[in-house]
Amino acid sequence: MKRIDGTPPAAGSAVTVRGLVKHYGETKALDGVDLDVREGTVRGVLGPNGAGKTTLVRILSTLVTPDSGRAHVAGYDVVRQPRQLRRAIGLTGQYASVDEKLPGWENLYLIGRLLDLSRRDARARADELLERFSLTEAAKRPAATYSGGMRRRLDLAASMIGHPAVLYLDEPTTGLDPRTRNEVWDEVKRMVGDGVTVLLTTQYMEEAEQLASELTVVDRGKVIANGGIEELKARVGGRTLRVRPADPLQLRPLASHLDELGITGLANSTVDAERGAVLVPILSDEQLTAVVGAVAARGITVASVTTELPSLDEVFLSLTGHRAGAPQDPVPADAREEVAV
Repeated sequence: MKRIDGTPPAAGSAVTVRGLVKHYGETKALDGVDLDVREGTVRGVLGPNGAGKTTLVRILSTLVTPDSGRAHVAGYDVVRQPRQLRRAIGLTGQYASVDEKLPGWENLYLIGRLLDLSRRDARARADELLERFSLTEAAKRPAATYSGGMRRRLDLAASMIGHPAVLYLDEPTTGLDPRTRNEVWDEVKRMVGDGVTVLLTTQYMEEAEQLASELTVVDRGKVIANGGIEELKARVGGRTLRVRPADPLQLRPLASHLDELGITGLANSTVDAERGAVLVPILSDEQLTAVVGAVAARGITVASVTTELPSLDEVFLSLTGHRAGAPQDPVPADAREEVAV
């Protein structure tokens, strides 16, 4: 394995990643990933299952060793300084990691003691976080009796025991109902307001829009786009015009015709053969009018024309030419043997 070199982190960045590569057998989970997260901000990492998001978090948490590349988090090298780094980070994954047999308070107290807090400090920190996350009344109840939202808040509280400088949220609202999801979002916003830097992985554009100030889009282990929410939407079109011809054989001729029009600022169209439509990113009503007029002038019978804001799936379709449907992140049986020590 290539050791991570001594290149210092970028100024003002809580997380700096350069050329990160990770293989699981013949599968390349990460393929030269570059990433920067500015201090005190939320960086959203968007991608489908199998894009490499969880593998990235595992590496940055020192749970898995990279094959090559370099990464610094909170000023620490993830390979050379894992013990120091673990004290500077918090991690909340897709599933609650607390012990369901223990009461909420004991979960937090135990984690505090594992982080070498004194008994007095661990008790005080547990009390403080239970109050902050509105769990004081349930402090003595086993976590197994908590609702999904309460368990997730307890998980977030657990990740904050050690006052982390950087918090990883790996698909934190997967499987939650809308109300519980909103509760989690509110707590994350509060933590960021306190100065915590957050790396958020998600499949949901709505979640990224709620929490992230900057986005990185990954697919099949590679970074395919970086930027703010509006910047990414503009890249694939502020809106998407979906034109569905009555005759599916007209899909590609229609797409070619639209690409040859030369309409100012109009991005290239994409054929969605599965749904029998041509997708055209548009930035203005003028472009919409021009496209519809061009379709009519071509004499193509249209079954429907609709406009919609780009979804995460359409961002991927536009940026990569395929839908976001890769397999799950590969997790080898011997993953525990690769933990950095």
